[in-house]
Amino acid sequence: MNPMYHQAKFINSAPRLQDAPPDQGMEIAFAGRSNAGKSSAINTLVQQNALARVSKTPGRTQLLNFFEIDAQRKLVDLPGYGYAKVPVAVKRDWQKMMENYLKNRKALCGIVLVMDIRHPMTEFDWQMVEWCEHTGQPLHILLTKADKLKFGAAKNTLLAVQRELSQASIVVTLQLFSALNKTGIEDIHQLLDEWFGFNAAEQPA
Repeated sequence: MNPMYHQAKFINSAPRLQDAPPDQGMEIAFAGRSNAGKSSAINTLVQQNALARVSKTPGRTQLLNFFEIDAQRKLVDLPGYGYAKVPVAVKRDWQKMMENYLKNRKALCGIVLVMDIRHPMTEFDWQMVEWCEHTGQPLHILLTKADKLKFGAAKNTLLAVQRELSQASIVVTLQLFSALNKTGIEDIHQLLDEWFGFNAAEQPA
């Protein structure tokens, strides 16, 4: 595992794209429904308990949250989509902000789409796949909460989602993940290393 991720630090919460840090370097964005375990996944892969805000109330991530790995690399926690009990107008603002970020952020170099393994490939998830098809943005899927299913059932869901995604016009990679059991951390680190262009020489001993 790459220890560079363990030094991640929060730098900014932006209600609008113009409030975000300068558009430079590389950013990997984490997207997903508001109850998919997105913040827990980020905290697990950086080995910090409270870097990304975790709440028992879905939909608390209402801003673009930026976490710096180093001067050139950031993780971005996008607003959770779905169950948040907020007015329709507010949800519309979130959606507009996300679309603005996804369309216009030059630093964006890949998207990690987080799905609850028990409820994969919702309408929102397909929208993200289609957006990545349209832009050619790399896409990786984390099937989170894999500990909620027996291994055989989790593997079957992974294969079923793989089959469903075979109709997409881009290559989508995916994996099982559990923040509780720490399953899949090495896999996601390897992917982030590839997208961020980390090499062995850059990683601390």
